[in-house]
Amino acid sequence: MAGHSQFKNIMHRKGRQDAAKAKVFTKLIREITTAARLGSPDPGANPRLRAAMIAAREANMTRDTIDRAIKRGAGGEADANYDEVRYEGYGPGGVAVIVEALTNNRNRTAGEVRSIFTKHGGNLGETNSVSFMFDRMGEFRYPLKAGSADAVLEKAIDAGAEDVVSGEGEEGAHEIYSAQDSFNSVREALEKSLGQPASAKLMWRPKTTTAVEGETAQTLIDMIAALDDNDDVQNVYANFELSDDALAKFAA
Repeated sequence: MAGHSQFKNIMHRKGRQDAAKAKVFTKLIREITTAARLGSPDPGANPRLRAAMIAAREANMTRDTIDRAIKRGAGGEADANYDEVRYEGYGPGGVAVIVEALTNNRNRTAGEVRSIFTKHGGNLGETNSVSFMFDRMGEFRYPLKAGSADAVLEKAIDAGAEDVVSGEGEEGAHEIYSAQDSFNSVREALEKSLGQPASAKLMWRPKTTTAVEGETAQTLIDMIAALDDNDDVQNVYANFELSDDALAKFAA
């Protein structure tokens, strides 16, 4: 399991999702308004908006809140104009990190992200300084109850997906990956065979991972948590790998 999913599992076990519900909603609303501003307000014709709405419903956002965010974006309201920015660099242990942000003040966000990297012994680099270590892919997450690993794998292959990772345990899920260019067609095929996914989005998947342990792992997790807590930051991806023992320690 790569670092992004491991971090989310750690935060889930610690109960951070409930404690930070308002912050999660802020990030989701920004994504919905941006998707509606840059594309069609019709989710059927706007894959990015559709993915954002799926994530919002998974977070128990009300339909009224979603509709208001779409109207703000489609109407081009001044407070709905966010710039998409990507930051790249290295964290503790030489782990490659990609940060995606939506901001109305590039200088503020750049300064805050740089400060978080520096505080935790990392270094913020130039755009494309680490993204070559990742593949830009579509990711579709389904709960384990969607079917057995073999059944989901078969349907994913039929849908045109490139890989499937089926987890175990209460936080486990079927993670289905597609090429970026086939994201929409794979999504449509999966919805017909498996139903609506719990989440569907374009993400950065590491080509290889770096193992981290001990204090290095703790500092890295702290850095990712600090980035995740920033209102402007939408997603954080990193190419680290934790052992089962390390995961259990952080989740305790």
